[in-house]
Amino acid sequence: MVELIILLASLLVAWLVFTWVVQVLKASVSTAIAIAVIVLILQLVFGIGPQELLDHLIQLPQRLWDLVVNHRF
Repeated sequence: MVELIILLASLLVAWLVFTWVVQVLKASVSTAIAIAVIVLILQLVFGIGPQELLDHLIQLPQRLWDLVVNHRF
């Protein structure tokens, strides 16, 4: 009887972990697709390439810090 309870509890835990992993993967894939669409639109409409976008993202913390400290860009 105890073995049956342990088996059922372990199956429940395994199911909960599995559903959590599926939800995380779905969220990750949808985020990756959204980022890819945004980068594609930037490239096609504005001519901004991925490397240029990455360069601006890398400079973003410094620009924000300059804005806070010096009140300028």
